Amino acid sequence: MGWCYDKKWASLGQGRGSDRGDCEWVCLGQGCGCEWGGTCRSKRGKRQSENVPVWAVPKSPSEECLRNSGASTLSSTEPSPSLRNKNLLQHTEQDRMEVISPDEEVMDSDDNSEEDLGVLEDQRSVILHLLSQLKLGMDLTRVVLPTFILEKRSLLEMYANFMAHPDLFLSISAGNTPEERMVRFVEYYMTAFHEGRKGAIAKKPYNPVLGETFCCSWAVPRERVHPLRVGPRDVTNQEAAGAESDYYRVRFVAEQVSHHPPVSGFYCECAERGMCVNAHIWTKSKFMGMSVGVSMVGEGVLHLRDHGEEYVFTFPSAFARSIITVPWVELGGKVTISCAQTGYSASVTFHTKPFYAGKVHRVSAEVKQNSSGTVVCKAQGEWNGTLEFTYSSGETKVIDTNKLPVIKKMIRPVEKQGRSESRRLWQHVTAALKEENIDLATEHKHQLEEDQRSGERQRATNNMPWKPKYFNKEGDGWVYRNPLWKNTLR
Repeated sequence: MGWCYDKKWASLGQGRGSDRGDCEWVCLGQGCGCEWGGTCRSKRGKRQSENVPVWAVPKSPSEECLRNSGASTLSSTEPSPSLRNKNLLQHTEQDRMEVISPDEEVMDSDDNSEEDLGVLEDQRSVILHLLSQLKLGMDLTRVVLPTFILEKRSLLEMYANFMAHPDLFLSISAGNTPEERMVRFVEYYMTAFHEGRKGAIAKKPYNPVLGETFCCSWAVPRERVHPLRVGPRDVTNQEAAGAESDYYRVRFVAEQVSHHPPVSGFYCECAERGMCVNAHIWTKSKFMGMSVGVSMVGEGVLHLRDHGEEYVFTFPSAFARSIITVPWVELGGKVTISCAQTGYSASVTFHTKPFYAGKVHRVSAEVKQNSSGTVVCKAQGEWNGTLEFTYSSGETKVIDTNKLPVIKKMIRPVEKQGRSESRRLWQHVTAALKEENIDLATEHKHQLEEDQRSGERQRATNNMPWKPKYFNKEGDGWVYRNPLWKNTLR
């Protein structure tokens, strides 16, 4: 008999789905109904909104129960939907449209802090036994990990948190020259990661279920953003409306567009500044002995409409180190940023800590002009601490990421969100984790996962391939279906 890790404890010879008929939980042991990870094949087993433009997105039916696009009537105040089994069906390709108004959003009050070291101490024996079942280099994508290591937010929301300094993001387009714009983008990029990670302990965000979405925005004070320096041109509808406000509005939407492999798409725009980012990330995790590595495969593209420029960039890998003592997060790998239109490029290297001594969280970067090979900017420091930039003029600038003001995101309350939106979808898991009720959190989490598997089976039976709501597949990537560069009237 094997050990099953789909609860906070290890249960001998049984999977959580043993009383659920056809449940097929993934586990690392035997006799538990695991379909992928084990050897058994058993079947047991608030707000500045005046004159601010609104943003149109496909309708998320907050009046309906939408679990991976299966809809049925359900009040948001009813008991947890994660304790019921529901059939999951593919949503229609053309959803009704709704308008997300700033009036519906409130300032986010969640600080995403993680201080549950005691829980990890209590579960050390479970962690040790889990590690004993893993092989070096093993793909962890299909392995169900213990609920107590979850960090009470979805991966989609974590991507949004990397936009915690939207004022720096918006200032990119104000650069006078291609060189200045590339340098500003590098400055923004290197300061983006510290706010995405909260707390010293490495925990795992929720794996988004297929069709899960996360929407939010930021109200950025105009006085904190460099003014635009562009020639005369036609003013768009949103620019005309937004210019009457004291704030720029930055919008963000993310969606889990694929389950196997796990791929997320996200899109962020400020129509008034004529800039947007489109990105897709495939998270590939593997066991590395005393650490877990996560490669973020994919790329993002920053579009600056008024300059006719596109900046293509990649992402670093992430590592959870010291997983049997006090887990901590480290970034590693080389990131590239390039702009074909201007001939400028940058490389950013996240240095992993040497085995003996050495500093942690080190990062270095350089910006160069490709045709001449001239380096126009260098940077070094810590991505979650102090960064020093040296420019070709001889000037230097120091940025302390911990002193940068954070602009909190605006988000609709859970009761106004659609069933597929992250916070509403995971609300019962989050509530249970906050109460340190790991058993209840596990129950809710498992039902969400089983609903997803049920949806996959139904789509396969009905030959209905999955179609995301917000993103379209283009080549090897995913592109937001109504991007700023395709719609100059917004």
